[in-house]
Amino acid sequence: MSRIAYVNGRYVPHRDGSVHIEDRGYQFGDGVYEVVLIHGAQIMDCDGHLDRLERSLAEMDLPMPVSRPCLLMIMRRMVALNHIKKGIIYLQITRGVAQRDHKYPANTVPALVMTAKHLHFKDVMSEDGVSAITVADERWARRDIKTIQLLANCRAKQKAAEQGAYEAILVMPDGSVSEGSSSNVWIVSADGELVTREASHDILNGITRRSVAQVASERQMKIVNRNFTVADMLNAKEVFVTSATSVVTPITKIDDTVIANGKMGSLSKALRADYLEKTPSVSAR
Repeated sequence: MSRIAYVNGRYVPHRDGSVHIEDRGYQFGDGVYEVVLIHGAQIMDCDGHLDRLERSLAEMDLPMPVSRPCLLMIMRRMVALNHIKKGIIYLQITRGVAQRDHKYPANTVPALVMTAKHLHFKDVMSEDGVSAITVADERWARRDIKTIQLLANCRAKQKAAEQGAYEAILVMPDGSVSEGSSSNVWIVSADGELVTREASHDILNGITRRSVAQVASERQMKIVNRNFTVADMLNAKEVFVTSATSVVTPITKIDDTVIANGKMGSLSKALRADYLEKTPSVSAR
């Protein structure tokens, strides 16, 4: 079955999807993106993802290329055309095509590209947990904008892959943990607090992160938004990461340290189940 992509108003075979060589996304990384989970033919956290997309566009002085209802219609069509029951939608908006110049061009038409693919989430849904490494956070100062400028993230993820790890956990110059290369990081402290870094320019405020916080509140878990160190993380009762593709994934080993008993913790397990069951979604049909 051939995959289908959406490229600037057209549904085309995935292998034929292309953009102009002077698209500013290609030239400058001048664009934003979202990754949206499809689970059980539902578009998970759809409103949250579209809200953040609009915020990222506003921060970049980029207009929406189509209306929000039209964007949702395209997303649903992509799920149907690609027969996705469990997987992701990737959508990207750039400033469009213009002669190469660092300053923003006038009167360009924003470009919209969308793909969809099946994912099995084998590692994510395992109760064995995954490993991670720590690396220095080398990214720019506006990590709250979900831009396509991901070179530092890719470098970190590659280092993790080379060491057989699932994720790279990024560490700031002050020794505090910011987030993962493609996820938000949480710990369950020795006192039983559910801790994650406060949303600011230092991290991307994950949509899954927000939904997990909501289901944790409904369970009357104590959530603390604060910085924590690598030592705090290594001595935690539980460590897990969240994102559209990680859902709630337990980290049971970091560098050479096994976390707690090396198994998925009870809070991580409960939050994963609640997220999949209770998170707001819209039908993909």
